[in-house]
Amino acid sequence: MIPPQEASARRREIEDKLKQEEETLSFIRDSLEKSDQLTKNMVSILSSFESRLMKLENSIIPVHKQTENLQRLQENVEKTLSCLDHVISYYHVASDTEKIIREGPTGRLEEYLGSMAKIQKAVEYFQDNSPDSPELNKVKLLFERGKESLESEFRSLMTRHSKVVSPVLILDLVSADDELEVQEDVVLEHLPESVLKDVVRISRWLVEYGRNQDFMNVYYQIRSSQLDRSIKGLKEHFRKSSSSSGVPYSPAIPNKRKDTPTKKPIKRPGTIRKAQNLLKQYSQHGLDGKKGGSNLIPLEGHEHDFRVKHLSEALNDKHGPLAGRDDMLDVETDAYIHCISAFVKLAQSEYRLLMEIIPEHHQKKTFDSLIQDALDGLMLEGENIVSAARKAIIRHDFSTVLTVFPILRHLKQTKPEFDQVLQGTAASTKNKLPGLITSMETIGAKALEDFADNIKNDPDKEYNMPKDGTVHELTSNAILFLQQLLDFQETAGAMLASQETSSSATSYSSEFSKRLLSTYICKVLGNLQLNLLSKSKVYEDPALSAIFLHNNYNYILKSLEKSELIQLVAVTQKTAERSYREHIEQQIQTYQRSWLKVTDYISEKNLPVFQPGVKLRDKERQMIKERFKGFNDGLEELCKIQKAWAIPDTEQRDKIRQAQKNIVKETYGAFLHRYGSVPFTKNPEKYIKYRVEQVGDMIDRLFDTSA
Repeated sequence: MIPPQEASARRREIEDKLKQEEETLSFIRDSLEKSDQLTKNMVSILSSFESRLMKLENSIIPVHKQTENLQRLQENVEKTLSCLDHVISYYHVASDTEKIIREGPTGRLEEYLGSMAKIQKAVEYFQDNSPDSPELNKVKLLFERGKESLESEFRSLMTRHSKVVSPVLILDLVSADDELEVQEDVVLEHLPESVLKDVVRISRWLVEYGRNQDFMNVYYQIRSSQLDRSIKGLKEHFRKSSSSSGVPYSPAIPNKRKDTPTKKPIKRPGTIRKAQNLLKQYSQHGLDGKKGGSNLIPLEGHEHDFRVKHLSEALNDKHGPLAGRDDMLDVETDAYIHCISAFVKLAQSEYRLLMEIIPEHHQKKTFDSLIQDALDGLMLEGENIVSAARKAIIRHDFSTVLTVFPILRHLKQTKPEFDQVLQGTAASTKNKLPGLITSMETIGAKALEDFADNIKNDPDKEYNMPKDGTVHELTSNAILFLQQLLDFQETAGAMLASQETSSSATSYSSEFSKRLLSTYICKVLGNLQLNLLSKSKVYEDPALSAIFLHNNYNYILKSLEKSELIQLVAVTQKTAERSYREHIEQQIQTYQRSWLKVTDYISEKNLPVFQPGVKLRDKERQMIKERFKGFNDGLEELCKIQKAWAIPDTEQRDKIRQAQKNIVKETYGAFLHRYGSVPFTKNPEKYIKYRVEQVGDMIDRLFDTSA
């Protein structure tokens, strides 16, 4: 059992807690009542706020809708006003731009094109919205006038600023590829930069907006004229330069030519001036032949005078094999060759300019039209050269035909560049150069064949024959002609190959062409030999005939040996050199037989036999007298005749003199030793007129008119 005191205390504790709980409960109850009251108040306020919001919404929404409608109306009004302003502006375009269009685009192209853009938009508006409006006709007329002004400005800019390229600049351009030292590229400025920009701008506008292609015709006509005039100016430059200074020149390239141009000789690509130089060297050689560096045999004495005379005549002979070879012919050849190169360079430059101005799909056609006049001019001139060569062949003027060789070689060398430049042009344009090349090859081959036939059939036997038995003009001309072919071996070989019908000729291989040329040269030399044999029969004296053939054969052999001709001949005739030496030796032997009539008088086989110390009979004395007299007369006669003959080759002349001197001196010395002291006459000086040394001196003066 719990004690009473503890139970009482516990009760009080519980009662105190109960009281506290009751107080807390009362506080919570009061708080809940207050919270309920506050909730009721808040609900009341919210209900009132909701009511007010509904009233406000009912009032504001109509106002908002009305305001929105007003804003929309305002925007519509503004747009309408803007459209009206835009439409009205089209009606003012004509008046606003008329002054600018009337004054033209010069000096204010961008402003002018801006006005044209406005006019174009006005035209489009009226066409779409008011096709019957008088304003449409007005702006259309203004647009056409503006387009015409732009076309006129295009023409004016091209005409005023398209300048002929100077010959000096063209020559620098052509020779730039051949310069060994590194130099700046020569650049052609056909139009100033500012002008080019305006031209390009107008071109693009006319294509895009003007729907016009006439300006392309204007462009090619103007540029075509400048190209043609530039090339003709270069040709005229050659003529004037050659007439004033003798040699056309090209000043140094622009970066070295800013203030004072310096003369620079033109590189002559394959001219045939060499023939003239060789002929001139004939007149420059002295008796020892040491002047100059000719590959030909030096000419001496009276033969020299004769050769100078007839070679000079050959140069001036209108019908001879070397007719027409003068400086003007070389100038024309050089001019044409340089004009061909100039055309390629200028055409390349023109195409670069055209690419900036003309639309891409019109470039090839426009370029084709642009180059026609210049190209046709060059092709016509080329055909004239072919025609002149054809006439020259008829006249047997083969030196004039030689002008075809350097030109043809240059055309073939330039053909790859030509083909590249003419890419995209019409087939007729591309075929012009190949056609000219074919014509030149044909006429060149014809000239070669006719020359060979002319050498064979030259009828000149009695006239113009050298009285001293020296080298005939036909021989020198034939060798000179063949030597010119050395500079054009490939060209000449191709000419001959082009006329071959065999399948092997179609390849035109270098070896094949070389063999053809070798065969041709051998043919000419063979024809020449036959003709010389025929001509030699004109001489009544077999000895002079032999000297004539000896001189000609020796001249041919030395000329072949001192040039590459001998290598060409050896391609098809390995023994040609040996054959000529045999012919030369044969003629020397024939000549030596002419002295037999002199030496026979004193040869041992014809001498009288007598015993020493025995008095000679009258018959024996008379025989000895006749032998001395026959020898003296024969020696004097031969020396007198043969002194007027010529052997221009010093080595051969000395060789022939020495051989003959040895024979005669030996025979005469033996005769004189045997009979010089024999009393066969009371006047020995009458018969023993010459000592052995004197006979040798007389023979040493053979073939020398100055002796």
